[in-house]
Amino acid sequence: MLCVPTLSSIELFKKLPTERLEWVCDRARKIEKSPGEIVVKEGDRVTGFMILLSGKVGVTHKREGIDMPFGQHYAPTFFGEIPVLSDEPMLVTLHAMDDCLIYEIDGEDFLSLLHENRDFERIVFRAVAQRLRNLESFINSREKMAALGNLAAGLAHELNNPTAALIRALKDLPSSLKQLQHMNLTYGQLNIDEEHTQEWMKVRDDGYNAIVQHGIDLVTLGDREEELLEWLEDYGVENPWDLAEPLAIGGVSVETLEKLMERWRDDTTEFRTRGLYWLALSFDVMSAISNGLRGAERISELVHAMKSYTYMDRGAQQVIDVREGIEDTLQLFSYKLKQGIEVHRCYDRQVPKILAYGSELNQVWTNLIDNAIDAMGGKGTIEIKTAFNSDRVQVQITDSGPGISEEKRSRIFEPFFTTKPVGQGSGLGLDIVRRIVESRHQGVIAFESKPGKTTFTVCLPPAPDAQITPS
Repeated sequence: MLCVPTLSSIELFKKLPTERLEWVCDRARKIEKSPGEIVVKEGDRVTGFMILLSGKVGVTHKREGIDMPFGQHYAPTFFGEIPVLSDEPMLVTLHAMDDCLIYEIDGEDFLSLLHENRDFERIVFRAVAQRLRNLESFINSREKMAALGNLAAGLAHELNNPTAALIRALKDLPSSLKQLQHMNLTYGQLNIDEEHTQEWMKVRDDGYNAIVQHGIDLVTLGDREEELLEWLEDYGVENPWDLAEPLAIGGVSVETLEKLMERWRDDTTEFRTRGLYWLALSFDVMSAISNGLRGAERISELVHAMKSYTYMDRGAQQVIDVREGIEDTLQLFSYKLKQGIEVHRCYDRQVPKILAYGSELNQVWTNLIDNAIDAMGGKGTIEIKTAFNSDRVQVQITDSGPGISEEKRSRIFEPFFTTKPVGQGSGLGLDIVRRIVESRHQGVIAFESKPGKTTFTVCLPPAPDAQITPS
């Protein structure tokens, strides 16, 4: 049984009169835990206030299915006051690191002590405030790191395709150029008249333009490739399938080939088909260069988006265009969006720029868009609107998810409140959004929700003397 001298040695209970200490000792329930045993699990309902008399208790918080170390409690101390006071599930997991001796008193008994003794109450609430600050700071940092990790993973995923395309193009290009140079020398010995040479050159140049400008849609390309393959087979070209695709990409038609090859119909030498190989190889080289260039441009776009997203090499506050921040965020989320989400943009051209902490504001767009993706299960529609209403820049992000239930709407911005299962959400995402919008930017955030449509609206003041510049 818990004795009065032991209890009175703990700072929290020193101010209680002896009769109240005896009252606590009579009601305390003894708990013993061995190293590794769970004392309280995250997400559990806690109905008692716990006093750790001996041993050490570890504190962890689950993130993405992993228990992240958060801190430790050393005897003599107390814990469990936060879930008792808030009537909410446990925010962390407590596990014994040594042989632990714990006494638990009922939550109602704890509340009685709290309400009747000012010194007891003051010590408890100081501990509550400090623990919540520590937990919020820890989870806030984890949220930022997790968001950065998600974006980094998405960026790596997005960089993979253009990087692979660039490598393929550069890998095959030297041998193709060498072969093309050899064919140019051979073709130059055929003594073809200037007019006919210019016809070949024009077909090649037109093909280059088609390749660079993506002038042929996929359906037309497939049909043309089949027609060319049939013609090449009839003409007697070896391995006609090697030529059909590049000629189709270059926009060459059967009629064009008929005209170019008319004079060689009865020729039995190898020169009868050399021009066709030269033309196809020319298009292959140009396609490689074009694909490599597009890959390099995509890499440049992604790097620019990440640099712009983080506002590297800029001051703390900048005059920014909210649309650019949203687009940078969408670029970095493209790996998620392309899997089944349509994004509808409705940007008002009359929206002025704002004075903002750019990277923090982008964290707002990140959390809201990521929440929308999660709410829809990765399938649906996101609509993003910007407007300038009542001297405020307004951004609306709407998703087609199931909506937020009535009982959860009043608590959606509360710290540590989350609609996600334990371990999948800290409950700080929207709290961070609210503080960035309201405290850091003197703005307002609100939401409306019903099944099939949830809209978060962010209103921000324009920059001083901001000019409305149509874009």
